[in-house]
Amino acid sequence: MRVSLFHVDAFTDQPFAGNPAAVCLLNSWLDDALLLKVAAENNLSATAFLVPGGPDIRPSYELRWFTPRCEVRLCGHATLASAYVVLKLLSAGLGTVQFQTRFGGTLVVREEGHSLVMDFPALYPQPCKEIPESLDRALGAHPSEVLDVNDIYVCVFEDEDSIRGIRPNFALLEQLHPFAVSITAPGKQADFVSRYFAPSYGIPEDPVTGSAHCVLTPYWAKRLGKPRLHARQLSERGGQLSCELAGERVLLSGKAVLVLQGSLTI
Repeated sequence: MRVSLFHVDAFTDQPFAGNPAAVCLLNSWLDDALLLKVAAENNLSATAFLVPGGPDIRPSYELRWFTPRCEVRLCGHATLASAYVVLKLLSAGLGTVQFQTRFGGTLVVREEGHSLVMDFPALYPQPCKEIPESLDRALGAHPSEVLDVNDIYVCVFEDEDSIRGIRPNFALLEQLHPFAVSITAPGKQADFVSRYFAPSYGIPEDPVTGSAHCVLTPYWAKRLGKPRLHARQLSERGGQLSCELAGERVLLSGKAVLVLQGSLTI
């Protein structure tokens, strides 16, 4: 069996930057154990699997995301990569695609100029009631504020340099499972900056994390008093996002670049 495979760098307009995702096109769903093996073989922070929807609801696809270790409930950069494959390579001119997901409901992505705009749920973080004692040691720094939502600890620092200087202890971070950790601060050339660590999911540091911005956008929109924000993720590869809080939704905009196209033999 041969499966069409694409590698797409998301949240960037340059190859070998942003966050790489694999996109696999299936005719029907395979066994979950096999999907996980494919994701492990790709060895990227996320592999997206697409199955076409019925003829009455096109353009629509069922969408699932896997890290090398497990299935995840929401993944922004692999959704952006999937939309790029559908709207730029498979069905150019459609303009919009719907993805039916198992945990996040229906996600809509549309073309807007040279960017793709994703309509995601807004997740509002609240002050963390039980901050793990090991969190400061895991980060090697003390945040000014810790919030949490959707199994993410959001650690707020006062400046961009603090975010750049974090050298986390991944072994300690892994012990926080099922929580991942997002660190964030006001930016110098962006409204805010962040980094994201999820070692227990097989992702020590994620290059650019769309799903985390479903949390960060409501926080910074309230703190800065404006709904539209420019964000940068300060990983080694780096990436940029345009974020907008629209009621109970977050609109995440970014670009993507195809770097590989081929097929996988299963």
